[in-house]
Amino acid sequence: MTLLLALLLAVPVLAGLVLLTAFPRATGAPIVAAGLVAAVVSAVLAVELATAVGTRATPMLVVPLLGPVTFTYAVDGLAAVLVVTVTVIGALVLLAAAGEQRLRRGRFVGMVLVFLGAMLATVTAATLPALLAPWEVMGAASWALIAFDRRDPAVGPAAGRAFLTTRTTDLGLYVATGAALAAGVPGLGLAFLTAGDPAWQGLIAAGIVLAALGKSAQLPFSAWLSGAMLGPSPVSALLHSATMVAAGAVLLLRAGPLLAATGWAATLVAWVGALTAVVLGLIGACQRDLKQLLAASTCAQVGLMVLGAGVGALSGAAGLLVAHAAVKALLFLAAGGWLAVLRTRALPALRGAARRHPAVGIPFTVGAVALAGVPPLSLWWTKDAVLVGIPLGDGLLTVAGLLATALSAVGATRAAWFVWRPVRSPSIRRGPDRARRRVPLAITLALAALTVPAAALGGIAVAVGLVPRADAGELVTTGVVVVFAAAATWALHSRPLQVRSPVWGRAAGVARRWLGLGLLGPAVGKPVTALARLTERADATLGQALPRAVAAVPALARGVERRGEQPLAAAVGALAAGVRRLGDLARRPQTGQQHQYYAQGVIAIGTLGALAAVVVWAGVR
Repeated sequence: MTLLLALLLAVPVLAGLVLLTAFPRATGAPIVAAGLVAAVVSAVLAVELATAVGTRATPMLVVPLLGPVTFTYAVDGLAAVLVVTVTVIGALVLLAAAGEQRLRRGRFVGMVLVFLGAMLATVTAATLPALLAPWEVMGAASWALIAFDRRDPAVGPAAGRAFLTTRTTDLGLYVATGAALAAGVPGLGLAFLTAGDPAWQGLIAAGIVLAALGKSAQLPFSAWLSGAMLGPSPVSALLHSATMVAAGAVLLLRAGPLLAATGWAATLVAWVGALTAVVLGLIGACQRDLKQLLAASTCAQVGLMVLGAGVGALSGAAGLLVAHAAVKALLFLAAGGWLAVLRTRALPALRGAARRHPAVGIPFTVGAVALAGVPPLSLWWTKDAVLVGIPLGDGLLTVAGLLATALSAVGATRAAWFVWRPVRSPSIRRGPDRARRRVPLAITLALAALTVPAAALGGIAVAVGLVPRADAGELVTTGVVVVFAAAATWALHSRPLQVRSPVWGRAAGVARRWLGLGLLGPAVGKPVTALARLTERADATLGQALPRAVAAVPALARGVERRGEQPLAAAVGALAAGVRRLGDLARRPQTGQQHQYYAQGVIAIGTLGALAAVVVWAGVR
């Protein structure tokens, strides 16, 4: 088992490094085939390791570092599910990327494989040192993947913003590691964070929470994920499904006992997750760009996972993570298929896209219905498994969870309504070869492979006991909320509200055009829209201010070096030169000739005698 785990971590990384170093500019089928072979081999190894959990000894790989501190990787129950999810979705993303000519390059395929290897090491890491290395590699690889299209001038700043934001919050993981070392945590193991000195637990928890919230794009760090949408669609599918964004949720699930032990950390995490789910759900419901809608939805769904980690619903949050990974990979790859054909991500311009391309439209609809949480698809079961873990006395968290669920249904329904709406405008239908082009076969195959898992994974997890089943009342309540929100959104999009008053009629038009809801009526549509814009602006402002502050650190460091370190270094250098000169003078008389030594002795004795005479004379006076 140790060998299999070592191969699981090494195969994608080594294959990726070979492609990056030896064939960075190579293109064509051999490059794609090499990447797919490495991904499929990793998936087979992941399945073999997952089947060993519970029946044989836990697969573990230990690399000594310093005494009891080691790089330890292990496949336990959570890691067993995650390694299979990561490798399978990674293979399907590479398959879909083969449908785009510009992505069939060694540089892209190799970076995806390195990214997958880093994520596999992240989900199997059992100690903090073992987590730090892949955590850093994952951040660097995500920057390279987002900035893959170098010809787009907007890509570089967006990738830099994502890198600086996540890199800044990653410092929390170093703080947590240092605090764990000071606390005497055995081997710095993630499972033993509560076994060290209790005085250090608060600092350990603070560092872990900061790193996790930044990586998972939770408030107030969610703005970087919007800019990441400028990257290729397969990259978006990878980041938003089972890798980058999910890494923070995985870390919080690992640190669940520590969060509960500190008390304040669990409460903070639960409320940050709930607020992110509501605010980003509202922002997603207002989006007119399909990829931006899906990005906001990712933040909201991860917010529910973070909420689950905060309230102790760890199994439900893990189930939601896996089900959401399949659903979001399906939706992003479908969006990428339409983008490759129609050259647009705007929802109004995608009207009728599902009718013209049913091979993409049907899987997208399945994913949208599952994302909405409509019974009995995946996310209905797993969301309820999270909500049922909220303490009975905390009604506000329950309301926030239900509101986030309803907003998720609104956003997903809006997307489905636009892509299925019949096209009446000849200008849209007769656009430049839009209706004549076909979606690449590779993307169609990847979508077909993801459709059934996106619809059924949540129910299967509940059926086999991996995720706890919510009680009937909880399931019925969320089912009614979701179905009502989806049906009302669809109906009000299809039949706009008729308001006789010109003033209220204009307000209703603005609310429906920008908010796309119509659920709250024209009287409150504008305030809700204003609130959504305000939260989005505040989120973006903070997301810009943080990277700018981080960017000022190198200038500060240069100033300290110029005004502090350089003068000090010059002084030390001058002192060293003076000591060296004195040493040269001291060695000069040492010639080895005896008469010179005698002469020096006579001079020294005479000097001392003269000095003694002066002292005696001064004493007599």
